[in-house]
Amino acid sequence: MTADWTWHGGALDAAKRRFGQRDADWIDLSTGINPAAWPGADDVAIDWRRLPESGAIAALEAAAADVFGVDAQRVCAVPGTEIGLRLVGRMIGDAPGGGAHHMIPCYRTHGEMMPHSIAVPRDEAAATEGSLLLANPTNPDGHVTTADEMRRLGARDGWLMIDEAFADTDPAISMAPQVADDRRLIVFRSFGKFFGLAGVRLGFVIAPGAILDGLRAMLGAWPVSSGAIAIGTAAYRDSGWIAAMRAALPREAAGLDALLARHGHVAIGRCPLFRLIETPHAAALFDRLAHSAILTRPFAERPDWLRIGLPADAAAAARLDAALADG
Repeated sequence: MTADWTWHGGALDAAKRRFGQRDADWIDLSTGINPAAWPGADDVAIDWRRLPESGAIAALEAAAADVFGVDAQRVCAVPGTEIGLRLVGRMIGDAPGGGAHHMIPCYRTHGEMMPHSIAVPRDEAAATEGSLLLANPTNPDGHVTTADEMRRLGARDGWLMIDEAFADTDPAISMAPQVADDRRLIVFRSFGKFFGLAGVRLGFVIAPGAILDGLRAMLGAWPVSSGAIAIGTAAYRDSGWIAAMRAALPREAAGLDALLARHGHVAIGRCPLFRLIETPHAAALFDRLAHSAILTRPFAERPDWLRIGLPADAAAAARLDAALADG
């Protein structure tokens, strides 16, 4: 097992090189990205000859704001959530009184978002001072922090920053509507995971006006591409698809839970785009699945964990079922 797979999901080329199945029909379950992508991307007209117009960027932010349940003036489009996190983290720097912290478990790169950030376990986060970054739902265990818990976490001198990359599956958990100019609260949202179009590289920062002013100054006049604007605007306006997907994903996750249970694995997590299993045989299971051209997500810091995304269809689920049974 190498860092190619423990750093982040989606390292399919490395898996093909390692396991020698370059021509195989691989199933990538390593990312937690919706396998049922928004179907309209290929039909969106994109004018690649012109720079993005400011009005088009504003329309994208307004469409996203409607889905997030916030005022469009609170929303800034960025070329991927990770870039937004890094830029905001450097704007904030070390918070007064207690420095910067990131709650674990988390995304591997959360520790790089703020200078000198210190990892803090979930059950100790409320006792920290200064700024705190956390994911909700959490990666990779799918834990959901409640609104009451968020209020306790927000009682600090620094900033509370919430990475809601997977929150589109259940808008009730989002803290975005609580963002205001008089609150030290910043929320980050991702387009690619719920809509299944990670290659668009689109995200959003929802923050007080002063933060957004500084962020826009760093991003410049054309923060996102014409393709991201056109696809993102059309997708966020597709309320019927969004509602149907929010209803379908929990059913698909329940099916994955049952599949894993048949092979003795207890699925962990409340995010319907992925499940985590804990087993002392996680490394061997990753290897066995990879030899069946199925890529999952292992973790160097937790060799007993394996994260498994949703299979795209019944055929993919059947292959996963068979591979789990073979051994």
